[in-house]
Amino acid sequence: MMDGTRPSGAGRRAQRLWPALRRTFVRLFALLRASTHETHIALPLFALLPLVAIWVSTFHFIDAERSAAENAARDAVRELVDTYEAQVARNLNAIDQTLKVIKYAVEMDGPTGALPALRRQGLLPPGLVFVVGVADREGRIVASSPALPAADNAHQPWFTVHRDNDNGLPYVSRTQGDPARQLDPQGSQQEPHLRFTRRINDAAGKFAGIAIVEVDPAYFTSSYERSRLGEQGLLGLVGSDGVTRALRIGEQMSWGQRIDVDTLDEDATGPDVSVPDGVARYASVRRLHGFPLAAVAGLSDREQMAVFAQHRANYLAAALGGSLLLIAVVGTISAWSWQLAKARRRERRALETYAAASEASLDAIFVLRALREGGGADGAVLDFVIEETNSRAARFIGAPKDAMRGKRLGELLPFYRANGMFEELARVAVDGGAAEAEWLALTAPAAGRWLQRQVVQVEGGVVATVRDITERKLSEERIRHLAHHDELTGLPNRSLIRDRLEQALKNARRSGGNLALAFVDLDGFKLVNDGLGHNAGDELLKVVAGRMGGVLRASDTLGRLGGDEFVILLPDVSDNPLALTPVLEKIRDAVGEAVLVDGQAVRVGCSMGVVMYPRDGEDPKTLMMNADAAMYRAKELGKHNFQFYTREMNASVEEKLMLLEGLREALDATLAAEAAGLDAVAGGNGFHLLYQPKVDLRSGHLFGVEALIRWHHPEHGIVSPARFIGLAEESGLIVGIGEWVLRRACRQAQLWRTAGLDQLIVSVNVSARQFEEKHLVARVAGALQASGLPPAALELEVTESLLMRDLNQALERMGELKAMGVSLSIDDFGTGYSSLSALKSFPISTLKIDKSFVRDLAHSPDDQAIALAVISLAHRLHLRVIAEGVETEEQRDFLRAHECDEMQGYLFSPPVAAERIAAMLAQQSTHSRPLAQPIRPRPKLVG
Repeated sequence: MMDGTRPSGAGRRAQRLWPALRRTFVRLFALLRASTHETHIALPLFALLPLVAIWVSTFHFIDAERSAAENAARDAVRELVDTYEAQVARNLNAIDQTLKVIKYAVEMDGPTGALPALRRQGLLPPGLVFVVGVADREGRIVASSPALPAADNAHQPWFTVHRDNDNGLPYVSRTQGDPARQLDPQGSQQEPHLRFTRRINDAAGKFAGIAIVEVDPAYFTSSYERSRLGEQGLLGLVGSDGVTRALRIGEQMSWGQRIDVDTLDEDATGPDVSVPDGVARYASVRRLHGFPLAAVAGLSDREQMAVFAQHRANYLAAALGGSLLLIAVVGTISAWSWQLAKARRRERRALETYAAASEASLDAIFVLRALREGGGADGAVLDFVIEETNSRAARFIGAPKDAMRGKRLGELLPFYRANGMFEELARVAVDGGAAEAEWLALTAPAAGRWLQRQVVQVEGGVVATVRDITERKLSEERIRHLAHHDELTGLPNRSLIRDRLEQALKNARRSGGNLALAFVDLDGFKLVNDGLGHNAGDELLKVVAGRMGGVLRASDTLGRLGGDEFVILLPDVSDNPLALTPVLEKIRDAVGEAVLVDGQAVRVGCSMGVVMYPRDGEDPKTLMMNADAAMYRAKELGKHNFQFYTREMNASVEEKLMLLEGLREALDATLAAEAAGLDAVAGGNGFHLLYQPKVDLRSGHLFGVEALIRWHHPEHGIVSPARFIGLAEESGLIVGIGEWVLRRACRQAQLWRTAGLDQLIVSVNVSARQFEEKHLVARVAGALQASGLPPAALELEVTESLLMRDLNQALERMGELKAMGVSLSIDDFGTGYSSLSALKSFPISTLKIDKSFVRDLAHSPDDQAIALAVISLAHRLHLRVIAEGVETEEQRDFLRAHECDEMQGYLFSPPVAAERIAAMLAQQSTHSRPLAQPIRPRPKLVG
């Protein structure tokens, strides 16, 4: 019923002091009641307590604000020095990069040709700020831009330090004036400069000169802002020798002073006098990495504490005024109190019974007497007078109970006539009965709170009880929010998106307008989620959602369908699709920016499919289906782009559905043929296996094969695995297909062994969906048992990104397989998010170098370096290394020369049928020479 506000920090401290003062008040009241003193004598004694409280609180608030002002000053200095450090570090790195560029240019084009070459390439810094030059080994300036005066610099410290030492580090000189450059016509002031230099060596590695960049020291203090640092703030660049290279205080720029940076802390200190000008400041220092320099920032103590000084004077004035007012009020009341003493005693006894019952209640209780027109019992109700309340009511109203007693409700709550509350109270007072209502308080002191009131009739008026039900309402609102919003991102979920889409369609039909709907799917999210974990994936989704929302209008809707799929509703747009291009490009660019996740910068893209009403559909289902088709079209065209829907896209979706149906039929037919004991599928629609040999690079012997699945479709012929494996993963059919491949490969390997051929190790790829199946180990054991193949003759290949999806589960699953005797190999090593700490804990035996690193191995230094690193890493971990995709003798010779253990690829053999493998093994067993001789490659099949 009443409106209230939460107490401030000072109010809360006062509330903590009040109980102690109240206890003292009660004890003093008891002592005085036992004496013969009256209230007009006791009241001045009581007044001492609030008087003391006023001054104690005043000094407490002054101390608290002083501490807060000092902490704020220190925080401001820390923030200032962090900002200044970042700016100076960027400037220094840019200068050092310029020195390195000059050094390189001199080495390439000579001392005199370096600067013109850089100028032609646009690599010289602006001459208004920087002067660049080159000095020869004698200290003479041989080239500069703008021109530097001729001078003998052989004895300058910035020259001799490089001539005598080759430490590879830049040198920073002290700031000094240049006699050749004057700031005024009279020559009384020389232009200051600060030199940054690097040593230049000749082809023999001997000293050949130095690269020079001169900078005005004011360049490093140009970020001084009077609004932020005041008139006596400080920005400075100090060398490790304690001499300032640049110092700015207010508008004054200087250098050469000594500041002992060792006495300053990276955390803000002060206020101390750290600069010879004698001004006390809060100061902080940051040492700059890679340079003998430190960035110093400071704020004047007097300027930072000016607001506090004004507040302190106000506090003292307010305390003095309050004290005088209290004394005046107490004096007046004391003069009148003897007349009211007897009346107060009678009222106190009458209310003791009521107070005991009402004080324990959680509700605010108001006893209201009705004021009627004409004073009669039948007159119209004009207002209500507060007869009595409890402490809870006092907190609701924000006024003491005594102050409310006898007041008209219309005086305390003027709004209650406008919000219908008065009419309800008057109706109950006249007609009897009870009433109950809930409402949101819109005015102080309980603005923003949900309240519930119950009103019952009593003799002469009503009793109203009020309860705060804000928490209950917030809980209900949270439940409603969770039902319609995504828990991770807080965006509308599928249900709310559909509701808003239906409403937007109604508005568009009514107004004859247009709207657009975009489906957004993140590209590369699965790699991040698998490689860095689900927590990192969740953080990435929240950042990307925030970025997309940041480029949309307030009237637009961004929602999350689930996983990495989002939907964007754009109402009231032009009927021209090209008008949407700018906002779609903003969304794409926002998503494509790098995101820092767990200390690692990652990037994802987005594929967007866009439809427009009424052009592409007139109902939510059609629009969402067509937007999904357009999104998949964007993925097919290279990802990280957007495509507007066309009717031809549905044909692609239908083709995908037909392919999926054919995939199901092929699996069913293959399993039926297996159950019937047949090797081939009747009718031609089914799967079969090819086997690609693995060869030992040292001996040249065929020691193993990799089982590769092929699908023969009755209409499309051989369907590439690249076309159907992803669809099988997406639909879940990969689990059944993978189980068949495992059983078939184990059976074939055992058939070779039974035929007396050389024993082979057969490798089978395991998909992510298979690996996550809790029955994987049991199914592997079943395939081995059914075929009779020894576990040591089976190797399972898994990708590193698959293992990183759930590291603990992967280790447990791999440990069970290893204990069974099955070998484990990591496929496509180096193409995902690798974790070396996890790699050393995996119970694996082999690393497979991905064919993307083998393809250009003969002439790519980068691929060679990666291959060597993988080989070295594997051997250090006592693992074997196999390279896949070996197609040339140069690739084979490189791998063999660098001790790669095994290879597979078209150089030896493409994937072939089981009969061909048997022939190879028979030939190998009858000839003493190895089989690893290049044969003519057959047309490639995707493996």
